[in-house]
Amino acid sequence: MSGYQSREPDIEAEVRLLTKEEGGRHTPAKTGYRPAHLVIDDYLTTAAQHYLGQEWLHPGESCLAHLWFITPEVYPNSLWVGKEIQFQEGARVIGFAKVTKIFNNVLLKHS
Repeated sequence: MSGYQSREPDIEAEVRLLTKEEGGRHTPAKTGYRPAHLVIDDYLTTAAQHYLGQEWLHPGESCLAHLWFITPEVYPNSLWVGKEIQFQEGARVIGFAKVTKIFNNVLLKHS
């Protein structure tokens, strides 16, 4: 295992890349891609996206992915199943990740 995969992923999510017509990427993303994720309203963090069952995700496509955040301890209790997280390159939103499972209990929001 290398780098981010040396520990359990933080979450599983349905990841969708926006098309170029929607303002998204013009090219596909390869598994391991690390865009910025808006986990809470005022905090962007990087996460590695590992696409399950495929190496590439093309604009307009969706797939399940495991995500590894670089600083999950900074935003505890911030995620729940069904939450949608936008991800971006610079200021441009290029996709969304809808949380389907939470593996890292630090992130799990308790009711």
